[in-house]
Amino acid sequence: MNVEKMAFEAKDASRVLAKASTPLKNKALKEMAKALRKRAGKILRANGLELAAVRRTSRSAAFVERMTLTGERVENIARALEQVAKLPDPVGGTTDFAKRPNGLTIRKMRVPLGVVAIIYESRPGVTADAAGLCLKSGNAAILRGGKETVRTNHVIAEALREGLRKAGLPAGSVGFVNDPDRAAVRRLLRLDALIDLVIPRGGPELTTAVRRESMIPVLAHDKGLCHTYVDEKADLAMAVAIALNAKAERPGVCNAMETLLVHEKIAQRFLPAAAKRFAAAGVELRGCPKTRKILPGVKAAAKSDWDTEYLALILAVKVVASLDAALAHIARHGSGLAEAIVTTDANRAARFLREADAGAVYVNASTRFTDGGEFGLGAEMGISTQKLHARGPVGLVGLTCEKYVVNGDGQVRCST
Repeated sequence: MNVEKMAFEAKDASRVLAKASTPLKNKALKEMAKALRKRAGKILRANGLELAAVRRTSRSAAFVERMTLTGERVENIARALEQVAKLPDPVGGTTDFAKRPNGLTIRKMRVPLGVVAIIYESRPGVTADAAGLCLKSGNAAILRGGKETVRTNHVIAEALREGLRKAGLPAGSVGFVNDPDRAAVRRLLRLDALIDLVIPRGGPELTTAVRRESMIPVLAHDKGLCHTYVDEKADLAMAVAIALNAKAERPGVCNAMETLLVHEKIAQRFLPAAAKRFAAAGVELRGCPKTRKILPGVKAAAKSDWDTEYLALILAVKVVASLDAALAHIARHGSGLAEAIVTTDANRAARFLREADAGAVYVNASTRFTDGGEFGLGAEMGISTQKLHARGPVGLVGLTCEKYVVNGDGQVRCST
């Protein structure tokens, strides 16, 4: 199917979804989960073929890990759809009314965006996550995954469409672009009369390309370059545990820590203990000159390290003179995804929360919690690193907008 025809079908389906009841949408989500389980073997066979092909290329271990499916992961994808079915439906919700002096009552009502196109790279789970969130929020979805996972994504998308048909909703509610040619994406990005929002979910190259070429509003899921700042008033044992989790628990994801900032007054005590734990976890450290004075065996950090999203067991470490210096470093090098401070000082914590510019800011917790599921949103569409119209993990509410609804009893406006 060409992308133009798919977009027309999605537009027609979006009008059906916008008025679909919550029970009907929930039924469709459960049917989609059933269809995924039924086709699990076919999904894994397709994924196995694509993994064998990508392992013969120069793709990184992190990339291979992100595109890998197992029986457990397929089951988790199905469960995520069922969890979305349990979430509150934002569509139709209204704010408290305001009554004007002329008697008009004015509210805001949450409504679907319409048609959402999602362009993503290696994670096959995004196919179901994005489709499920779009469906529950009353939107049609057009999906375009990476060329390395076309077969896997195609099987997943067909299962989702089967679930939609069984529930009585149009299969065009979920479209999948199986053409790996970039020309198909360029055509898609010009269909601003049919598509209401495009979400790129992947590396900086993908996001930049979509922003450059799209005639449709873009909600960017950009790179994650997360920092943890260990303050001079930190509980050092807590700081070691948080930093280790933020870096090593799953290094190939966007909410993993890439740079550790340490106050100079506690660096001499903190860094040796932290370095020992990092070494045991296989983490390579790259340090500033002050860090290397304390840890002589550490590789020198280059200027580029402060701007690198490693997605691997590599960590840049910098000793800073103050909270001001830490905030300045984050402002210069952060991506706006997630930042953390470890401190027992309530005033410094409050200041960090105010001044660190990111979609999620933490006190005494790991940046790894930056996730729609962990935030109670269900499966996420992505993590927005921009400020319009949604920021941070994007769930159901982020896939809606508001319109004014006005009730009167015959009022007419008179010119003055």
